[in-house]
Amino acid sequence: MADDSQSYARFRDRAELLDFLLEVSQLTSETLDLDKLLEQVAAVVQEVVPYDVFAILLYSEKQGGLRVRYAIGHRAAIIDNLLIPLTEGITGAAAASFQPVLVGEVRNDPRYIPTVDAVRTELAVPMVARNRLVGIIDLQSTRPNAYTSADSALVQLIASRVAASIDNARLHRRVVRQNHSLRTLATLAHSFSSTLDLDELLNRIATTVRRIISYDAFHVLLLEPARGVLRSRFSLCYDERVELDNIPLGKGITGAAVAAKQVIRVDDTRADARYIEATPGIRSEVAVPLMVRDRVLGVMDLESRRVAHFSDDHVQMLTLLAPLVSNSIENARLYEEIAARERRSAENLRAARHLQEALLLRPPPAIEGLEIVVRSRAAEEITGDIWDFFEQDNNRWVLTFGDVSGKGAAAALYGALLNGLLRILAPRHRTPSALLRKLNEALSERKVQATYVTLLVLFWEPGRRLLRMTNAGVFPPIACRDGRILKQRVEGVPLGLLDDAEYDEVVFEARPGDVILLYSDGVHDQENPSGEAYGRGRLYGVLERCSREPASALVEAVFADLDAFMAGAPVSDDQTVIAIRLQ
Repeated sequence: MADDSQSYARFRDRAELLDFLLEVSQLTSETLDLDKLLEQVAAVVQEVVPYDVFAILLYSEKQGGLRVRYAIGHRAAIIDNLLIPLTEGITGAAAASFQPVLVGEVRNDPRYIPTVDAVRTELAVPMVARNRLVGIIDLQSTRPNAYTSADSALVQLIASRVAASIDNARLHRRVVRQNHSLRTLATLAHSFSSTLDLDELLNRIATTVRRIISYDAFHVLLLEPARGVLRSRFSLCYDERVELDNIPLGKGITGAAVAAKQVIRVDDTRADARYIEATPGIRSEVAVPLMVRDRVLGVMDLESRRVAHFSDDHVQMLTLLAPLVSNSIENARLYEEIAARERRSAENLRAARHLQEALLLRPPPAIEGLEIVVRSRAAEEITGDIWDFFEQDNNRWVLTFGDVSGKGAAAALYGALLNGLLRILAPRHRTPSALLRKLNEALSERKVQATYVTLLVLFWEPGRRLLRMTNAGVFPPIACRDGRILKQRVEGVPLGLLDDAEYDEVVFEARPGDVILLYSDGVHDQENPSGEAYGRGRLYGVLERCSREPASALVEAVFADLDAFMAGAPVSDDQTVIAIRLQ
């Protein structure tokens, strides 16, 4: 091998190397033109690691291999149609392992794919972005042992800087090509969403698809797992509505598409043993699975009398169209079930309320140094407000209070998840801020769309009479000492919104007789018939008047004042008040 000490000769020190890599990153991030970008990468590599033959190969998931996208010194006749699987060649080995592969004498390596006779050394370095293979930077030299491990490391550094730019450029190219298709799809989406009658919808889908892709037969089959069949729901053959037999699961080209959850195109049905003849004279077929959230709903099937009638562009358009069709069909089917669901809804909600009260909304336990009273009033059968009080260890208690976005069963379920996570994670974290950070990570991993949680966590240490508070979006607690309001500034971002949110901590040194009032947004935001919100100021007044009363009397006073303010207006959101009196 060549001498490693010469590899970084052009860089006087580490700082100069870092400057070079920064320049590479800036240069390659300035353009979304893929051809220009690959040309820049080739020039950058040549500047620091000279080569005789060079190629950038890009990975295609659809084709399952590497194709040469840019080359210097290669013969076009050889590389233009070359597809290298990840199990073949030196480049394939680098792609499969996500590690550089350096071969000092290719004539002694059976993996080498000879494209240029004079080549003696090859260095293949993978480009990886977002933990996915983008492609390979491949350098070849006519000298044996031309490259060193340091050369490999340097090219690897370059690859790490340019991989994301190349990936973005490829994505941009695809987006430009699809732009026209997407505009068309937007129009179709409006058409499909304007009806919830399933028969009318399927007829619209058949008509719409024919405007963009010609066919001789069109079918929509819906999955019935209990019966083990694909049920023919709509069939059009040579412009006439027909009734077709159901197809057993796993049979035919449609069954194969459902099983694989992938589009299956057959250019010649006579050469495919899976084909089941339903329409005379059919020679080509494309079956597109209809899926909703990774669940197969059915299959959309197009047939033609022409061999190889359906192209790659047709497949791409159908792939883009399939989610619109799937969601529209699903919506129409769900609409048919709404009446039955509504009849069961009230009974289920009542049962869920009883279960929630038994499992989650338990009264607070006896805690040394604290008197705690909770009262809650749900806007619906089930509340989204949550609270819990439990012992972390012999010297510390955890008190939590919060609100799940939304109302009803969904909010209650998310609240149950949160309470479970709290009790699992609390013993492992010694501060409320650390506990909230971990909770936020756990909820962010689960990513429930448009759902978040506000939560206040207090750690109570009876021996030291300390309350440590950390807040994630709840209205700050109101404290009162000797009839005077103490405003606590403790704020934070709700859980589940930002992956890397940080949370501050406030320490409250408690004295006997202090009162702390917690309340949900349903109290603060409740409006009277004139549209005026109840607000924080009214809570100040109640707390100042009743600060020396027992916690139960204080809570009742808040609700009495709130009810008087509402003057018969409906409860707009869950209303919860928690009074904590220090003893």
